[in-house]
Amino acid sequence: MSDAHGGHPVVFRGLRAHGVLSLLGVMGLSWLASGCGQGTLAPSGEALVSEHSSLSTTNGMSPNGLSTNGLSTNGLSTNGLSTNGLTTLALSTTKFKTWFDSNAPEYSNMVMSYVVACAYPAGRSLTYTSSTGTTYTWNGGLGLTPDWASGKRISSLEQQLLSACLAAHVNKFGLHVMISVRGWNARGTALPVDATETTTFTEPEAAFFGNLFTGDGAFACNDRTNTTPAESSARACGLSSQASGTSVECPPLVHIGNCATNCTLDRSTGLYTSCTYGGKTYKPLTTKLRPADIYRCGDGVCQVSESCDTSKNGNGTRYNSCASDCGICP
Repeated sequence: MSDAHGGHPVVFRGLRAHGVLSLLGVMGLSWLASGCGQGTLAPSGEALVSEHSSLSTTNGMSPNGLSTNGLSTNGLSTNGLSTNGLTTLALSTTKFKTWFDSNAPEYSNMVMSYVVACAYPAGRSLTYTSSTGTTYTWNGGLGLTPDWASGKRISSLEQQLLSACLAAHVNKFGLHVMISVRGWNARGTALPVDATETTTFTEPEAAFFGNLFTGDGAFACNDRTNTTPAESSARACGLSSQASGTSVECPPLVHIGNCATNCTLDRSTGLYTSCTYGGKTYKPLTTKLRPADIYRCGDGVCQVSESCDTSKNGNGTRYNSCASDCGICP
């Protein structure tokens, strides 16, 4: 008798939560790259499965939590889905079955949960029964890739949007942090954002872009012009005081500095319409946070994103050397 496991990332029409993409290594969408590194599933595969089941989808809000080792760099094309479409028929191919079985089931379930939540619209789902007889159901949410979801070969634009969505859901700590994901799907339709989401998620965070299918990688830029070394969040892969380069906190995600330098802003919506890096231009997704999810060294609480004072003189005021909140390192 088969067991049913639901992978249900929460997606609230413009919001996305981190739950399963805990630094899937930005799964390079090679998630389907057979044997592609599994790294460390944060914090344990079994926990991820149960967390998946608790996720739901609505609007643009969703919980992030995709593990960084999910962002591998071999290209999603290796699992066969890029050519065959994201459909039940495609899941029956040898390529997909080989990819799914080559990883820990919790990992494959996690990746597919986020892929379907990003690609399919709310109200649609995709079901798969593995070689062990376990049945998984993955629910849709954002509907970023309507053609791919209908069985067509995934286009370059859809590859970029899915890559951006997965990168936006990566969480270094494997935590569920609600975020608001905003932008347009591959047909140019804006992701719906209701009044509650608009008034709740008011803090600019980042823009995410890239192409994991081609091996280009995944990139993030800071959308906060006044980020200070004292600030941090459980969304370490997005909000960062790091100027540029491969993320020291969320590799292989690459930080390219401030969004204003590399991306084009649509001033009427406050969202980025394109970002350029390495001579290539990509379609990004923009994210926003709740004010309470941005932490500051000195607020009296040693947050998960903060650490003790490495200078050992009690004067550390940076998030990663915060004496007042986390004490002095031994």
